[in-house]
Amino acid sequence: QVQLVESGGGLVQAGGSLRLSCAASGRTFSGYTMGWFRQAPGKEREFVARISWSLDSTYYADSVKGRFTISRDNAKNTVYLQMNSLKPEDTAVYYCAAKFGLGSLKYYEYGYWGQGTQVTVSS
Repeated sequence: QVQLVESGGGLVQAGGSLRLSCAASGRTFSGYTMGWFRQAPGKEREFVARISWSLDSTYYADSVKGRFTISRDNAKNTVYLQMNSLKPEDTAVYYCAAKFGLGSLKYYEYGYWGQGTQVTVSS
């Protein structure tokens, strides 16, 4: 049974940094794409970043490009999202997700989800 467990969220001032972690378990993730999504109150879940588990392939939403970095540690089965220069508009619940095969920007194509972690950026 696949489990994704996020951690690292919290309250930070604008301009600050946070690092989110996603611990994955329950299977071998070779061939999978791992993604980070976020959802603010009253808004649709939106793509943030994705990384191939097996290849050096990453992709970012324009809104976070240059500020966020997604990475993985295969030995620890963990995916990270380093978030720098945070803005109030980054406030949301952040979710880790996994899908087999090529990456996608569409949340409904990801079959496995974590419970989410709250990120709040104060102005």
